[in-house]
Amino acid sequence: MKTGIQKNPGEVLIRILAFTLVISSVSAMMFNIVLPQMSAEYQLSYSEVSWVTAIYMLLYAVGSVVYGRLADSYKLKNLLTFGLSVFLLGSLVGLCAQAYWMVLAGRAMQAVGASVIPATAMLIPVRYFPPETRGRALGISATGLAIGNAIGPILAAFIVSVVHWRWLFCVPFLILFTLPFYRRHLDDQQGNGAPIDWLGGGLLAAAVALLLWSVTMGGWGAAAGSLAAGIAFFIRVRFAQDPFVSLSLLKNKRYALGLIMGMLVMGMGYSLPFLTPQLLAEVNQLEAGVIGFVMVPAAAISAMLGRRAGKLADTKGNAFLFTLASALILLCFLLLSVFVGVSPGFIAGFLIFGTVGQLFMQISLSNSISRALPREQTGVGMGLFSMMGFIAGAVSTGIYSQVVDQGADTYWNPLNGYANTAVFSNLYLVLGLLLLVVLMLYRYSFSREQTTSTSVS
Repeated sequence: MKTGIQKNPGEVLIRILAFTLVISSVSAMMFNIVLPQMSAEYQLSYSEVSWVTAIYMLLYAVGSVVYGRLADSYKLKNLLTFGLSVFLLGSLVGLCAQAYWMVLAGRAMQAVGASVIPATAMLIPVRYFPPETRGRALGISATGLAIGNAIGPILAAFIVSVVHWRWLFCVPFLILFTLPFYRRHLDDQQGNGAPIDWLGGGLLAAAVALLLWSVTMGGWGAAAGSLAAGIAFFIRVRFAQDPFVSLSLLKNKRYALGLIMGMLVMGMGYSLPFLTPQLLAEVNQLEAGVIGFVMVPAAAISAMLGRRAGKLADTKGNAFLFTLASALILLCFLLLSVFVGVSPGFIAGFLIFGTVGQLFMQISLSNSISRALPREQTGVGMGLFSMMGFIAGAVSTGIYSQVVDQGADTYWNPLNGYANTAVFSNLYLVLGLLLLVVLMLYRYSFSREQTTSTSVS
């Protein structure tokens, strides 16, 4: 057993990566729980404090592609050392923050550093595992994310009940323990990658940031700026010798549809960790510490099922896993739409279906898209997939927060009988309908993969 692990560094690295993802997801998700508390402390709207999440995801998205491109030219172990160091520096800035802008600065620095992690999470399974066992590797890494999601609410609940929420910035310091292991087990692979299109990356970040600003703060000026930056970005990637995003990838129709589905899935999935704290605070009048415990059961069960989901993808096929995931998420959205005003215990039960389904869906979709790409395009393609997913998550937080701030008086779901819950009920109903569209797109694009996977196994 030990000999096998020594001969295959991937087995060691995937477990180190899982622990890294635990700390990363804990750091990313904890702040959702305290957004209502931040809103009250700084006297800001929910749309305004949502930037604590949105700016993190935006920089995380662009940074994941930058690090992915840099990994073609530099040693991954050196990139990890740099990125995780910046991550820790941002945590220190946030810990010392005395004003909202300093909180945002700390989160921005955290994102710049932590975005090396999704790039690593994509590269290790691809570099160290063959396609027939890649599902298991993705399952292990997904389990790390799920464990982080499970620990995050508990840890956040404990911290905010004892000290100020700024101490949440201390958690990333645990990631220091991973660096020696990465330095030892990662190889010295170093290619001759093309130079990075910094202008293209900057235009993309500007387009998304201005879009978020127009959604959360209003104003046609930001919307026009976003459109102008978006047009400039597409012109840049169309004519640049080595563009930030290769449009040639989109000629692969299965990949292009998978990219769209990934964005929709990420945007819909983020409704659960982002909206739930606001729902429980506004409708159920719960404190931040209690909110964390309500979200624990779903994340804990997801953590226990992560590896099983990876094995299901390898044995039953990705199409089977995706369909199962869709059924679970749809059930969660419909239950929340009908019973959104019910007691927190029932909400915790509903979240189990959605959180487990989201985990299954991420594994199946990532595995399907990786198989839709030629080997020489896997790194770039999966990096773009990761980036667009995080951008979709950032935009969705802006949309959700704006919708919640606006409120609603009309109930679109006639089965909902709870007062003052229309906005949440309507949101979950729309998300359920959108999920059906994603399922149809997947069946159209990847339905033949079921037969291929079964014949291989």
